[in-house]
Amino acid sequence: MHTMMQQLINGLSLGSIYALLALGYTMVYGVIKLINFAHGDIYMLGAFWGYYVLRYWHVNFWVALLSAMVVSAFAGMLIEFLAYRPLRHSPRITALITAIGVSYLLENGMSYLYGASPRNFPQVIKQENFHIAGLTVSNIQLLILVVAIVLMVALQLIIKKTKMGKAMRAVAVDPDAAQLMGINPNHVISFTFALGSALAGAAGVLIGLYYNTIDPLMGMTPGIKAFVAAVVGGIGSIPGASVGGFLIGILETATQAVGLSAYKDAAVYVVLIVILLVLPSGIFGKRTKEKV
Repeated sequence: MHTMMQQLINGLSLGSIYALLALGYTMVYGVIKLINFAHGDIYMLGAFWGYYVLRYWHVNFWVALLSAMVVSAFAGMLIEFLAYRPLRHSPRITALITAIGVSYLLENGMSYLYGASPRNFPQVIKQENFHIAGLTVSNIQLLILVVAIVLMVALQLIIKKTKMGKAMRAVAVDPDAAQLMGINPNHVISFTFALGSALAGAAGVLIGLYYNTIDPLMGMTPGIKAFVAAVVGGIGSIPGASVGGFLIGILETATQAVGLSAYKDAAVYVVLIVILLVLPSGIFGKRTKEKV
């Protein structure tokens, strides 16, 4: 029981990262019905930017975090403008293949420029452990959880309370009708990519601080798991992506707790299959009828 509670704490920290990534997937899909498989590599770019400014510019952690969000947001908008916008009215499979191509381009481009070897992320915040009821919680874990929750709440406020958030919801429901009402879909889609990419950049810096290592291929596996989290929660649902991320993080650490570390990735996909068999639209997904 003690081990499971400890792994629950660890799972919440890891799940925070997956949740931030899953939000980017679910927002982009909700607005333009595109699975952006390059999203995990935006997370990698954010981690490398944080590494660069911390190591060479010697800024503090919060400046590195915010600047990584800005750079990642710009990268997401640039990718949308160059790679996805020209294919917006093409078959979905074309955009999907393009997303995979962009992912490989970013991974191999970073490997060529910076080498494929892992790098130690600067530990600008000294780790301190707190012992509560026999459980160990570090200040890094608390920081990750708090930052993730603050960003999730801020995202929800943006979507529900701002003019651009209302425009995002309108484009997600009916882009043609939204355009007739004076909404520019291109601006809304670019903003959606920027918002999701900013969250991915923040996740990259946080995971670098947590694991103390980054590499050009670091976004591949977490990106896929975050996509699984978005599907489990209900693709297109903001609360669903958050819950799905935490569930995947807790499941992964629980699998390690019972001595099945080698099968932690397989466990994620088994749960995905089981949930989709019971709830085909995900936990928070809505069943929609589609005319054929």
